[in-house]
Amino acid sequence: MEININNRPVQVAEGATILEACRSVGIEVPTLCYLKDVSQNASCGVCVVEVKGAKSLLRSCITQVTEGMEISTNSPRAMQARKVNVELLLANHPQDCLICDRNGNCELQELTHALGISARRFVRTRKEQLVKDETSLSLVRDPEKCILCGRCVAVCSQMQGVKAIDFSGRGLKSKISTFLDSGLGLVACSNCGQCALVCPTGAITERSSVSEVWAALQDPGKIVLVQTAPAVRVGIGEAMGMPYGSLVTGQMVAGLRRLGFSKVFDTNFAADLTIIEEGNELLHRIRTGGELPMITSCSPGWIKFIEDFYPGLLRHLSTCKSPQQMFGAVAKTYYAEKTGVDPR
Repeated sequence: MEININNRPVQVAEGATILEACRSVGIEVPTLCYLKDVSQNASCGVCVVEVKGAKSLLRSCITQVTEGMEISTNSPRAMQARKVNVELLLANHPQDCLICDRNGNCELQELTHALGISARRFVRTRKEQLVKDETSLSLVRDPEKCILCGRCVAVCSQMQGVKAIDFSGRGLKSKISTFLDSGLGLVACSNCGQCALVCPTGAITERSSVSEVWAALQDPGKIVLVQTAPAVRVGIGEAMGMPYGSLVTGQMVAGLRRLGFSKVFDTNFAADLTIIEEGNELLHRIRTGGELPMITSCSPGWIKFIEDFYPGLLRHLSTCKSPQQMFGAVAKTYYAEKTGVDPR
């Protein structure tokens, strides 16, 4: 069907949303709560557009196009509504961007700049000061920075099937929380980190160990080893703006050495050890009539998922450690012995 976007005729498939139609032709409409194929709860109001004949602005993420629809994504009315909606979000949002983990990589921050918002216009409406949740070994939740977009809830329930977090409370007391508000580390969470990946702000972040690493590097009595996963040598290149797939192994190793690491190891080595150990265990189970099939145990998150949701399958899991854990054990024993280093 044919529609008109910003005075431009566009051919789109029937059933497409306005947002999908705009992005298919390179017209960007900002969003905060939208997550393709996962979350379209239309809660943020940032993606509103003006449609000829409609009495009110329409949320482009859930509104399907119709034949001949005339859409304006950048009309003064739509732009003003977006700005007000973001200003309302900022009313209850901390203004500590300089010390936030997501500073420079925050969708709310980027949108604030794009809309020309330079000051807080509305007063805080939330009375309660929400407490940071640091009970998890892998993730840190700061509900004060949450904008209730629902992305984390959607990805946790619909993609991971874990349902560790959900909406709680009503009105000004609404928040994302866990069962009985007991902390992420005390509920059935597999520590997969997908919630942190999709969070548009700093409300859920990976737990940082940077301070501990610096302390170890600055200790003259310690020999500090580092192991890197295969994806890191590519991910660093992409983060630095290099073409996708660019290998920066040499630069990565050189950088780690200059930081002060004594040795740099590749987790691929430990993955080979894991394959050998799991293979031996499988042969042993076959020969002795052990539990079959045998399922890999190379991911701690996967193990926790099985423990929480499928405890009946625990006997099918391999008893081997993950590659990272296996290398840690080898480094503290075999490598320390060969190099004459006290592993303590």
